[in-house]
Amino acid sequence: MSLLFSTLRPRPLCRAPLTSISTPECRECKFCKSGKTNLCGKIRATQGKGVMPDGTSRFKARGKDLLHFMGTSTFSQYTVVADISVVAVTPKIPTDRSCLLGCGITTGYGAAVVTAKVEEGSNVAIFGAGCVGLSVIQGAVKNKAGKIIAVDVNDGKEAWARKFGATHFVNPTKLNGKTIQEELIEMTDGGCDYTFDCTGNVGVMRAALEACHKGWGESIVIGVAAAGQEISTRRKFPIPPLQYIFPCTHWNQHSNSSPVVYGRVAPSVVSRAVPNCPAWLMTT
Repeated sequence: MSLLFSTLRPRPLCRAPLTSISTPECRECKFCKSGKTNLCGKIRATQGKGVMPDGTSRFKARGKDLLHFMGTSTFSQYTVVADISVVAVTPKIPTDRSCLLGCGITTGYGAAVVTAKVEEGSNVAIFGAGCVGLSVIQGAVKNKAGKIIAVDVNDGKEAWARKFGATHFVNPTKLNGKTIQEELIEMTDGGCDYTFDCTGNVGVMRAALEACHKGWGESIVIGVAAAGQEISTRRKFPIPPLQYIFPCTHWNQHSNSSPVVYGRVAPSVVSRAVPNCPAWLMTT
């Protein structure tokens, strides 16, 4: 994929390889300066409408304008992005790995290491063993978690989950009538210390929350649910997911939004969260 810029202000010409970021940081707005979130407000309004910062689209097909997707439109061969939506990376890293820095790896790894701060010996369950879920597993391994349980309806994910460090794998469709909550509570003697939703499915979000240990269990919701869907639990408080989740919601006795490393691929931030990240990616 080739990148073209739509600059918000003049920038020096960059000849380094780039990776795109769907949740960038301008480091100038109120949100960026707060140090509490990476939900930059500079281009969020226009990005959410599928257009560039000036309100226009750069894509056309059959004479009609097409909307941009997540500010990056990376499924196209050529794309146009705002200047803050890309970051330079070392030429030494293959593009099929550097592309994961924009979301998948930093989101999952950061959820375990930065948001949850998983402690040594903790019991952890990860719902969804895709790129984000596998990165959560890596973060849990780095923090020396005890049981690292990958949960997925696709048995083909088990080998990958174990390769990345999962100690257990559970397919919730093969529990002979037991719920995944019951299975995890039984496996961990009362519930998980940390659960992570990496699916965007509100039913799975509920299961992840209810699989937490009573009193101290925490559930980190990473997946983004479809528009109009709500999370509900036995406590009967419906929550519109997009209001709380982007990029990560940290649940325990109360719900509050907490930032993960998602989108934070500015060198100063990634170097703190994932030391030597490009080198680590090339050897993973």
